[in-house]
Amino acid sequence: MQKRPLSSLSEQDHLLVRQAQEATHLAYAPYSHFHVGAAVQLADGTTVQGCNQENASYPCGICAERSALATAQNLHPGVPVTAIAIAATRDGSPAAEPVTPCGMCRQVIAETEQRYATPIRIIMASQSDAVIADTIADLLPLTFKKML
Repeated sequence: MQKRPLSSLSEQDHLLVRQAQEATHLAYAPYSHFHVGAAVQLADGTTVQGCNQENASYPCGICAERSALATAQNLHPGVPVTAIAIAATRDGSPAAEPVTPCGMCRQVIAETEQRYATPIRIIMASQSDAVIADTIADLLPLTFKKML
């Protein structure tokens, strides 16, 4: 994994981060005030956004990453995911440190990689930097595997 200034990202990665940042404005987070946005890049060039949706019963909420991945698969079934960018704000201010996916999201990203046999680059952005993982194995080395 590598931490780099946002300004050093490729144009495509920078656009994906901006779309994740924009998605934070769509989040519903009245309890934590922690708005997370995600943008998923598909193999055909399509980009899909997602955001966290909280609920008074916390287990009923959904994270931005899973929101984006589920939307991508619903709207574009069969198209592999190649990258996901994640950004967050708290009380309107961009996160000072890159935000990483939670354990559930890591497993969902892993399953998506396994489903399409395609690594997913994970771009975790902060206000000024990004940490980039080339595959979910960098964040979750021992994933659950599909059992036959």
